This record gives sequence, C-alpha cells and structure tokens, in this order.
Amino acid sequence: MTKTWFITGASEGFGREWAEAALERGDNVAATARDPQTLEALVDEYGDVVLPIWLDITNRAACFDAIQTAAEYFDGLDVVVNNAGYGHFGMIEELTEGEVRAQLETNLFGALWVTQAALPIMRAQGSGHIIQVSSIGGISAFPTVGAYHASKWALEGFSQSLAREVAGFGIHVTLVEPGGYSTDWSGPSATHSEQNPDYAEVREAARSRPSAADPSDPTATRGAILKVVDAAAEPPLRVFFGKAPLGIATEDYESRLAEWNEWQPVSVEAHGS
Repeated sequence: MTKTWFITGASEGFGREWAEAALERGDNVAATARDPQTLEALVDEYGDVVLPIWLDITNRAACFDAIQTAAEYFDGLDVVVNNAGYGHFGMIEELTEGEVRAQLETNLFGALWVTQAALPIMRAQGSGHIIQVSSIGGISAFPTVGAYHASKWALEGFSQSLAREVAGFGIHVTLVEPGGYSTDWSGPSATHSEQNPDYAEVREAARSRPSAADPSDPTATRGAILKVVDAAAEPPLRVFFGKAPLGIATEDYESRLAEWNEWQPVSVEAHGS
C-alpha cells in the first residue's frame, strides 16, 4: 500500500535520502525545509506526490500548521520522520547559554512539537509510525559534543515513554540510531563553541578516536529505512544504522552493568531497613 511520509530536514542528508527512497517506490512525501527551493528538484522529478513545505521546527505553531497541511493534502499521515537537527561541538565548560538552548530547541523541542502535532491525526486513524532520528550519541557519550548528547538522550527518553503511551492507538515509535555517516552533520551544518586552549589534548584525542573515522554512505540507509517502516506489525523501538554502533553500545553497557554491580552493596545500603 502507498504510504504518506512527513519528513523534516528533507533538503539533505538522511532526510533527502529517505524522501527519495519513498518516492522512488511510489509513496507520497511531505518534505520540509527552511528553504523550500532546496526541494524543487524533488517536485520537478516526482510531481504532485511531493508536497514541499517551509518549516522552522523551532516554531511550535509552524510545526502544527505543517503537519495539518500535509495531512489535509494527502488525506492522512502514515510515517512522520523527525530528522532535522545539527551537531554542536564544544566542551561542557565552553558552552554558552545560547548555544545549548539552540541545540535543544532544534534537536529536542523541534522533534517534540512535530510529534505532538502528528499524534491527534494518527490516533484518529488508529495507525501511524513516528521515526525519531537519534544517534549512537543518544545512548553513549563522547567528549566535545555534550550539548548534542543532551538533546539526543532527551529525545530517547521521551520517545520511549511515548511508545508505551500510544501503542494502544496503533501508533509505533522507532528511534533510529546511526553511527558516523558522510553527511554535513559535522561539516557546514555544525556549530562550534569558542575553544579553551586548556582542552587541546582532549580535543585531539576525540578527533583521533576510531569511531570518528571511516564514515558510512548515507545512501546505504535507503533500503534499511524502508524495511523499518514496512515492519508494520512490530517495528523496533530502537535500531542502529551502520556497523560501529553495536560495538560501542556493547562496550558501554557492559561497563555500566559492571560498575552498577560493583556498587550494589552501597545501593542496597542506601535502601535502608
């Protein structure tokens, strides 16, 4: 059956790849971007099965308007993809209030507003699938991107709660957790704090870590996202994209479990009698 997608940040990166994957197989796509001109090529190639929408996801009212426009144009919404976001680079000590607020406004609140806007429509339909683009940085953490991690860990938390809240309405939630990809996440779309020279060694170590090398090709995610979306009966709550994330997560969680177990006597002591 033909599906109707709503994708934020469809001008480039995962958003563009997944929009094209959906359109190539005959689905409908409401594609959003801050600059709708970046979506003209999609409209030229696929015609009226593409609905280009201007959207600044930090504007809650605009998110509700965009979702409503898409639902009315296509008579419903099957898949909502919260993809728009960016990475901010800076040590925790270096972060300004404005930088942190901007990171959360886009990566966290933007996804929240779009999700809230879509839920009444999906509840009325009795079906729907919300795809939250998280990251391996949504379950693990590395130096230099603390604000980004804060945004993605928060996205993971509210999305897991959401999945349990809406399951009875026939709505599914999936957190896609990519590793490193050749998008402009760490390039033109990234922002940077003013650097404190005292952190030069930490910064250099972060740049040289193995997980920062050998990025994957985002085009390879096209088939993967279609498999996730088409797993209508039981899609995953969480799924990694790329080879590296599972190893990173395994090492991280094994370390956590070992430490929790080591300190369990103290935990029990804190329980009291």
